[in-house]
Amino acid sequence: MADNTTSLPQTGSPPPPQAPSASDSFYTWRTFFSILTGSASASETASYFAARDIAKESSDCARCEKQRDWLLQNSPIVRFMRDNINALGQDINSSNVRCKRCTTRQSGGFDSDFGILVCANQLRNQGHLEDTMAHEMVHAYDHLRFKVDRWNLRHAACTEIRASTLSGECRFGREFFTRGQYKLTQQLQEC
Repeated sequence: MADNTTSLPQTGSPPPPQAPSASDSFYTWRTFFSILTGSASASETASYFAARDIAKESSDCARCEKQRDWLLQNSPIVRFMRDNINALGQDINSSNVRCKRCTTRQSGGFDSDFGILVCANQLRNQGHLEDTMAHEMVHAYDHLRFKVDRWNLRHAACTEIRASTLSGECRFGREFFTRGQYKLTQQLQEC
């Protein structure tokens, strides 16, 4: 039986977002049409998405927090993972699942020191948030139950495989429609 002395951190509220200036808005619209026509460079595209993420940070985070709270109460997989983490003596709740704007192209992450981070600006819909939360909750469970060493590559590979398969991230519909893996065989291995 594992020692359940490891805990998940509690976090505070995020700092207020900065609003873009009028020149950022003009640049954003001009770049948006350049992206649509295919004439925008990679740096212009990156600048557009960065400016958009800053401008929509508060609304993205509010939407993420509302959906997170609903999923913590109503999602079968999130509730299942939460119950199993509770059985280890810890709790996953709104204080240690934070919705923030991220500068990387990931939808979430888990850190044993900070808890679960959900990248509000990278989420497509509530289903994507549910998959992300379930994935990161598997990491939290593994951290509490198996004492995963984040610097050990074998531990990291094992927990990533577990999180991808157990969270539903590799299910047929997601692979087929979202990732464009149209093969009927070997989809799980490709995922």
